[in-house]
Amino acid sequence: MESDPLVTVICLCYNHEAFVIKTIDSVLNQTYKNIEIILIDDFSTDMSVNVIEKYLLEKSVSINFIKNTTNLGLTKTFNKAVTYAKGSFLIDLACDDVLLPDCVERQIQTYNENDISETAIVFGNALNINEEGNFLSYFFEVDENKFVKDKVLHHTSYTTILNSGKTFCSVSAMLNRQIFDILGGYDENLAFEDLDYWLRASRAYNIVFIDRPLICKRRVINSQGSQFHIKSSFSDKMDHSNLLILKKALQMNRNSEEHKNLLKRVNYSLDRSLHAYKWGIAFQYALLKLKCHYKIWNA
Repeated sequence: MESDPLVTVICLCYNHEAFVIKTIDSVLNQTYKNIEIILIDDFSTDMSVNVIEKYLLEKSVSINFIKNTTNLGLTKTFNKAVTYAKGSFLIDLACDDVLLPDCVERQIQTYNENDISETAIVFGNALNINEEGNFLSYFFEVDENKFVKDKVLHHTSYTTILNSGKTFCSVSAMLNRQIFDILGGYDENLAFEDLDYWLRASRAYNIVFIDRPLICKRRVINSQGSQFHIKSSFSDKMDHSNLLILKKALQMNRNSEEHKNLLKRVNYSLDRSLHAYKWGIAFQYALLKLKCHYKIWNA
């Protein structure tokens, strides 16, 4: 690989007027300099576009700013941005998160230390911050030396990702563009991208963990992650997507251990749906649970 390959950072903006400038600045201030920025607004309903256009007028920076004329959703918007990308590596950056200064440098170094053709994703830890930017916690719990306590992360695989709980951190990831294209990008039938893509990538390629924080993940009220398992049209889309991903995983599974790990995710989703009185999706999870048990019994 060339020593300083081009990295495309795709900044996804949807109603991020309060945070988008901090996100852009965090990319511009990277210690690694061979970076292309694609900023794409998914038809925000707040003043995000105005804030961005004012910033671009005042600053002499090279940013490809794309404005969707309708709201496409995360997966379609990212895939659209990738068609404009020239980089060998991609970062999927929400415009309320902030890259730490050495994020890209560490990620490229890690790719250089591994078999690039077989490595789909490198990722690290993250710092959870509040809306004011104050530190809350580590995404993955750390010890007194700031290294993660869960050493399984150093052996991230299809099987470990299937397991429920914090098994990966998509916000801290850099994606290998060539493999992203081979896998067909994000599944545009889904309302969220990470679990499905990580499962498909890890089924055929390696994923490497960097035991250091790479990004600040902002905890925002009414963020996408908070929409699961509550009664709303958006959460229904999230639940439906989650169900589709778990069904796909059942087809990708190869052995009893994988079926058992998938069963943990199914049980978690079933329990949350029952607690939210979402009977329809709970019934679908119950059926999937029975299929998992059948696969385990007959493995």
